[in-house]
Amino acid sequence: MNLHSSTSGSGYRGRLAPSPTGYLHIGHARTFATAWRRARDAGGVLVMRMEDLDRDRSRAEYAEAALADLRWMGMDWDEGPDVGGASGPYAQSERGDLYLEVWKKLREGGFIYPCRCSRKDLAAAVSAPHEGAGRGQDPDDEPVYPGTCRPLRKGEGEFEISSDTGEEPRGMNWRFRVPDGDVVEFDDGNLGQQRFVAGVDFGDFLVWRRDGVPSYQLACVADDATMRITEVVRGADLLKSTARQKLLNRALGFTDPKWFHCELSTDEQGRRLAKRHDALSIRELRRRGMSAAAVLSAEWPSAL
Repeated sequence: MNLHSSTSGSGYRGRLAPSPTGYLHIGHARTFATAWRRARDAGGVLVMRMEDLDRDRSRAEYAEAALADLRWMGMDWDEGPDVGGASGPYAQSERGDLYLEVWKKLREGGFIYPCRCSRKDLAAAVSAPHEGAGRGQDPDDEPVYPGTCRPLRKGEGEFEISSDTGEEPRGMNWRFRVPDGDVVEFDDGNLGQQRFVAGVDFGDFLVWRRDGVPSYQLACVADDATMRITEVVRGADLLKSTARQKLLNRALGFTDPKWFHCELSTDEQGRRLAKRHDALSIRELRRRGMSAAAVLSAEWPSAL
């Protein structure tokens, strides 16, 4: 896998990236339909990537259902686990060597540091409201890190990073040290100009977990770069992830894709739809006889 392939290639390349931790719901369907339509309207290539790093919840049957349900909705893709392609493998669980290579590059550049803090430790140390409560949550969201394990500054742009950690992450958390006060901005293709401040809107974030699994942020950046993705279409709950991923891209020398964040689908109480809404899964709506067009156009809750 070539870490430098992000700078090569031409033309539009989009992706669909379901997580097989449950059945897809109508919110997923609408976001994926937008990604599919933008790729097809651009005459580009669409990549199917299965984001199955959650070892506890990912299931093969959910992965198979995602492919079947999206095809039922009329979507297709040019590369993926079921059709092959030059950018595989197309399941994150099979891309561990790539993620380790990216981790090493970040460590060698002095961008990351080992952290022994657990989520319980952070909950005890941080009294501020959860940072995800306002502008949306993502798979690795957490309170702004209080800096418990953050290395001391040696000089301008240099930090005291442990050098005895070996060639692998070895059973501890690793965090990306954000440049405090840096403004991270991007022009979203759907929601317009976005602005986040590192160290305020988000803190030092996980790139590797102690259970041996790379974080969503690291895996997503590595995959989008090596798969040469030119536009990322996903839900607005991941806006803050984009700010983090821009910092990772800069550290790794990767070219940023464009971003297009879709409005979130909500239930009748205004809560974001999640996989716990089994009655609104594509699988269940298919069983009830709804057409794909109806699933994509129905308004909550009367049409469902």
